[in-house]
Amino acid sequence: MNLLTMENISKSYTERMLFDKVSLGIHENDRIGVIGINGTGKSTLLKLIAGIEEPDEGTITKGKQVRIDYLPQTPQFDESITILENVIEGKTAREEYRNLAGEAKAMLFKLGIEDCDQKTTYLSGGQKKRIALVRTLLTEADILVLDEPTNHLDSSMTEWLEEYLSKFRGAFIMITHDRYFLDRVTNRIVELDKSKLYSYTANYSKFLELKAEREEMELATERKNKSLYRVELEWMMRGARARSTKQKAHISRFEELRDRKKIEVDQSVEMSSISSRLGKKTIELDNICKSYEDRTLINDFSYIFLPGDYIGIVGPNGCGKSTLLRILTQTIEPDSGSVIMGTTVKIGYFSQENEYMDENQKVLDYIRATADYIQTTDGTITASQMCEKFLFTGSMQHQVISKLSGGEKRRLYLLKILMDAPNVLVLDEPTNDLDIKTLTILEDYLSSFQGIVITVSHDRYFLDKIATRIFAFEENGSIRQYEGNFSDYKDALELYPQSQGDNGTSINNTSNSSNSSVDNTNTKASRTTEKKLKFSYNEQREFDTIDADIEELEQKIYDLDNAIAASASEYTKLDALMKEKEDLEFQLEEKMERYLYLQDLADKINEQNSKG
Repeated sequence: MNLLTMENISKSYTERMLFDKVSLGIHENDRIGVIGINGTGKSTLLKLIAGIEEPDEGTITKGKQVRIDYLPQTPQFDESITILENVIEGKTAREEYRNLAGEAKAMLFKLGIEDCDQKTTYLSGGQKKRIALVRTLLTEADILVLDEPTNHLDSSMTEWLEEYLSKFRGAFIMITHDRYFLDRVTNRIVELDKSKLYSYTANYSKFLELKAEREEMELATERKNKSLYRVELEWMMRGARARSTKQKAHISRFEELRDRKKIEVDQSVEMSSISSRLGKKTIELDNICKSYEDRTLINDFSYIFLPGDYIGIVGPNGCGKSTLLRILTQTIEPDSGSVIMGTTVKIGYFSQENEYMDENQKVLDYIRATADYIQTTDGTITASQMCEKFLFTGSMQHQVISKLSGGEKRRLYLLKILMDAPNVLVLDEPTNDLDIKTLTILEDYLSSFQGIVITVSHDRYFLDKIATRIFAFEENGSIRQYEGNFSDYKDALELYPQSQGDNGTSINNTSNSSNSSVDNTNTKASRTTEKKLKFSYNEQREFDTIDADIEELEQKIYDLDNAIAASASEYTKLDALMKEKEDLEFQLEEKMERYLYLQDLADKINEQNSKG
C-alpha cells in the first residue's frame, strides 16, 4: 500500500538547486535510509515529507489516515514541564491495557535518562536528542521520519534502536551515517546526488554494488554519446543543409547530443598524508584522576602513547570520554597525576562543536587563515586545491560560510585542522554530521597517517576501520585496554563477560609493553570463574517444540499463498488474506530469531559438557 507520494518535486536554497523534479513513493514496510554528501538536501527532503517545508514545484500526497511523526536534528521542548510530560504529552495509549508512562520511562532508561521528573532546561544536546527520539517512537505513526536518530547514542543504545526498528510495523525514512545500522535495519536506500534522487531496493552493502553498476552504465552511455557527437559534428562541418526531412532529423539529433547534460564524475575527498615530524617522546599520562562533584570519571589511569597508536575510546554517554580528550589536549587539568607532552607533539583537536566561525568570511579565506599551501608526499598543494579535494568547488570557495549546511561546516572545520599538519589527531565523535563519503575518505586518510590517532566514537564501523586498540570506560572511572578494533573488543567481552581488575591493564596487549606489566590473557582467565551454561525449564520445553512450531507456521503461509492465488479477483477477501499472511510472516521471523538463539545456546552447552 502506498502511504505517501512525491511527484516532480523541485526545491532550491539560495542559489543552490537541491532537487530538480524528483519523485519518491513511500510504501508500507519501507525501511528507507537517505544518503548523500553534506549539502545535497537530505534534511530538507525529510522536512518536505513531514510537512515542515513546502516544495517550490511539484506535489506531495498522502492518505487521509496516514500519520507521520518527525524527529528533527535539533528538537524543541516545553521547558516548563518535566521530561516525562514532554514525552507523553498529547499521546494516548494504543491499547486499553497499555501503560504509556511506564513504557516511556522504560525507553528513556534504555537511552540513559534516569530522572524523568526533571525539567529539560539544563540538559545537553545529546540528552535532548535521545528524549526526542523516545517521544517520536512512542507516537502511533504510519511513517517515522528520523533525522540522525543514531547521533548521541552509544553502541548499546544503537543496538537497542536496531532491534526496535526491526520490529516496527510501519514505514520509516531516516538519515544516518552509521553504516552498520543502515545495513541491519534498511531494505531500501535513497541517494541524493547532483539534484537527482536514486532509489535502490537494498541495504547499504547491496546499495554500493548497485550504485557502482549504475555509474558504470551511465559512463558507458556517455562514452557512446561522445562518439556519436563526434560523427554528427563531422557531418555538420561538411556543410549540411536542412533541405530534407532526413537532414532535419539529423540536425535535430546533433543538437540533442550537443546540448545533453554531461555525466559528472564524482569528486572524492582525497588527500595525501599530511603531518609534522613526531619524535620518540609523545604524550605520557601518569596516574591521572578526574572527578566532578561526587562522581569519579577517570581513576588512576596511565598510558604512554607511541607513534602508530590508533586508539578508539568507548563507553556509555557521560562516562568521561570527552573529559579524557580534554585532558590529553590540555584544555583542562586532571585533579591529580600529570600529562607530559613531548616537544615535537602538534595536536589537531576535532571537537564535537565547531570552533567559532565568522559567518561572513569566505570558505577559501577561512582555510587560508591556517595555511596558503601545504607540503604533502605528492608535492605542494594550495589552499584552493585542498578545498577542491574536500568537495568545495570553485564557486563554493567564494561563498560566505553562512550559506553552508551544518554538515559542510563540519567538513570545513575538519579540513582546517588537517591543513595545520598535526602529528597527533584527537577526534571527538568525528562521525557526527559528516556524510558517509567524507567518512570513507577520512578512514583511508587515517590508515596512512604517520602519527597518533585518538578518537572517541560510537560508530562501530568507523572504529572497526581505524582502531588497533580500544580504551573502554568501565565502572568507577576504570579504563581497560583491549587489543584490536571494536569487533575484537566485543568478542573479548563475550569471552570474559565478568572481566574486572586493576585499572589500566590490557587484554592481549603485546604491542605496547610499557603499558602492561602482566600477562593479562592468563591473568584474566585465572580471575574469571566460568558460569556453567544450561537451559531453564521453559527454554528446554521451547527448544523441544520449536521445530514443529516453525513447520506449522510455514505450512500455514504455504496454504495462504494458494488461497491468495485463488482469490486474485476478490479484493475484500484478498486484503484479509494478505494481512493474515503478513502477521504469520512476522510470527515466523520472531520464531526463527528465537530458534537461532536457542540452538546457539544448545551448541555452547554441548561444547561445555564435552570438555567437562
